[in-house]
Amino acid sequence: MDKQYINCTRGCYNPTGDLAEKEHSSLIGSNKLDTSDYLENFPATGLESDMVEVRFKNTRKGYYKNVNKLRLRKGDIIAVEASPGHDIGIVALTGEIVKVQMARNGVTFASDEEIKKVYRKAKGVDLEKWYQAIEHEMPTMLKARDTAARMQLEMKIGDVEYQGDKTKAIFYYIADDRVDFRELIKVYAEEFRVRVEMKQIGARQEAGRIGGIGTCGRELCCSTWLTNFVSVTTNAARYQEVSLNPQKLAGQCGKLKCCLNYELKCYLDAQQDFPDIAIPLEVFDGTAYHQKTDIFRRMMWYSFSKDEAANLVPVSVERVKEILELNKKGEKPKILTNSSEEVVEHKELDYNNPVGGDSVTRFEDQRKDQRKKKKKHWNHSQNHNQGQNLNQNPSQNQNIRRDEKK
Repeated sequence: MDKQYINCTRGCYNPTGDLAEKEHSSLIGSNKLDTSDYLENFPATGLESDMVEVRFKNTRKGYYKNVNKLRLRKGDIIAVEASPGHDIGIVALTGEIVKVQMARNGVTFASDEEIKKVYRKAKGVDLEKWYQAIEHEMPTMLKARDTAARMQLEMKIGDVEYQGDKTKAIFYYIADDRVDFRELIKVYAEEFRVRVEMKQIGARQEAGRIGGIGTCGRELCCSTWLTNFVSVTTNAARYQEVSLNPQKLAGQCGKLKCCLNYELKCYLDAQQDFPDIAIPLEVFDGTAYHQKTDIFRRMMWYSFSKDEAANLVPVSVERVKEILELNKKGEKPKILTNSSEEVVEHKELDYNNPVGGDSVTRFEDQRKDQRKKKKKHWNHSQNHNQGQNLNQNPSQNQNIRRDEKK
């Protein structure tokens, strides 16, 4: 396997050659687990932490102590402590920002807990063994799937990650129900001659590993930058007034789209002072029931029919509050809208041709015009050629004239 390919897929770069120092800072990054160090250009404060954030395959990250005071930079490939043996990872963050990242991810160590250490920068021997381990991941995954199917276990091996020294392998699997894989671990250990660790992943992680194109036309967020999956509920769609259509709300993983949470806080902040939509409005014309809301325009649409959204009347949030206050006092206003309130007109959506209103047959008309021009040009050239021939052959012209007289 090509080493440059491995470096690219793992999101790392091992600098070599004369331009290594210049290339190192420009070629790292552009990977899923890359973390932006916004304190990188600030002067050192002397409070730098000796903790280092190290990333591995998929979404696996770890925090290790730089006990040997190595000069590490983002993108360096290092050997770290593992149980058993050692693992090979890529430096994701160094310096003071590591403490901030640990607090953000809720990573804490007990006082009596021994923190794993950074051994050294990866040597040539370490890298060769690491490359060999990566080469075995795909064949191991395919064999592991066949073994699980042969044992009739309701699970799917999604991915395999070998430890840097090739003494341990993590088998990522997907299962709907609880699976007893004790016998499977024994078979894997005997077949692959490694220490086996089983790790269950969900449908979101599997979609992020496979990748794809979302309905927005862009690559899936979970396969490019999203690493922490927050639970998404249908309330997120309700708060944003999105139609509760399962086919449109579900992503390629079969779960609700993660992007439903992106703008949720903006919607929640915007409708903090909105009245309860379950309370109808009492006016002289009857009882008006809420049908829909435009949150950022602060407009609420009401209808006098509870079951059908017919003859909708737009009412501002302030006017709804005013009517509710009057209803509490036992009073009913004459109309829903205020006389000074701007009435929003509903316009029916019509097809708009973005090309500029051209007809469907515009290309056929162009072809006809081109044919006419070609025909006209051809006739003109033919007549011109005949005239030249007559001028060049006067004897022939005389013969033609005699024939015409006869």
